[in-house]
Amino acid sequence: MRFGIFTSLTGTTWDDVLQLWRHSDATGWDAACVTDHFMPNTKDRAGDALECWTTLAALAPLVPRIRIGTIVVGNTYRHPAVVAKMAATVDVISGGRLVLGLGAAWQENEHAAYGIPFYTVGERLARLDEACRVIKALWTQPKATLDGKFYSLSDAPLEPKPVQRPHPELMIGGGGEKVTLGIVARHADHWNVWGGPDTLQRKGRILDERCAEIGRNSKSIVHSANMPLLGQRGARQARAAARRRCRHGVRALDVLPQGSAPSPGPLHERGRARVPLRPYEVGVAA
Repeated sequence: MRFGIFTSLTGTTWDDVLQLWRHSDATGWDAACVTDHFMPNTKDRAGDALECWTTLAALAPLVPRIRIGTIVVGNTYRHPAVVAKMAATVDVISGGRLVLGLGAAWQENEHAAYGIPFYTVGERLARLDEACRVIKALWTQPKATLDGKFYSLSDAPLEPKPVQRPHPELMIGGGGEKVTLGIVARHADHWNVWGGPDTLQRKGRILDERCAEIGRNSKSIVHSANMPLLGQRGARQARAAARRRCRHGVRALDVLPQGSAPSPGPLHERGRARVPLRPYEVGVAA
C-alpha cells in the first residue's frame, strides 16, 4: 500500500504546506496533490488561497522524491493549451513525477467572483472532453493542430516535452454516469471519484461498460475514491480500514480524517491522505 497527501490550498500558508510536504517526502509517503481554487468556498469569500500551479512548481524541487499532482484542476479556469504547457514544465522540474488531475469545475461562486464563464453542466463536460484531446496532443505530437468546437490549435508546438512517456498520468475527477465516465474511458489513465463501496461498485461497472464500448481494457485505468476514514491513528489502522472499504476493485483511496489539519504528525493530523492500493492487495475485484 502507498500513501500520499491531499492538501487543500485554502485556509493555509505557504510555510505550512511546505512543512507538510517536506515531512511527507522525508517519511516515506509516495504522493502529494494540491487543490485548485482561487478563494474559499464561503459566503464572505474571505481567507487565504494559494494558487495551484505556481505552488506546485515551487514545491516540485523542494520535495525531490514523491509524486506530485493536482486533485483536480478546474478546466474552465485556464485554456487547456496553457494547462498542457504548465503541466509539462512541472513534469520537467520534478524529473517526471507529475499527475495531472483534471475536472469540469464546479464552484459557481468562484466563477462569478472572477468573471469566468461557468457554462451549463453539459457544456463544461464537453469542454473537459475536448480539453483532454488538446492536452494529450500537445504532450505527444511535435506540433499539434486541432479544430474543435471550443478549442483550436494551429501547428502548435510544446517544448520541452514532459519527461514521462508517452505523457504524464492524466487523472479525471468525477462520477457522472451519463457523460463523465465516458470521458474517463476515452482519455484517463486514472479515475478519481467521491463515494463509498456501493457507489464505487455501481460506477465501476458503468465505467467497465464505457470502456468495452470503445474497445479499451478497463483494467488499464487506475481507480481511486475519496471517502472518510475517521479516527485512524496510524498507518496500520488506515491500511486495514482501506482494505475493508476496497471490496470492489478500488485501487486507491483519498482518506479525509475528521478534523484534520495540514501539519506533520500521525495520520489523523496529516490532512487529507491519498491511499493507493495495488490491485492484488484489494482482495476482491469488481
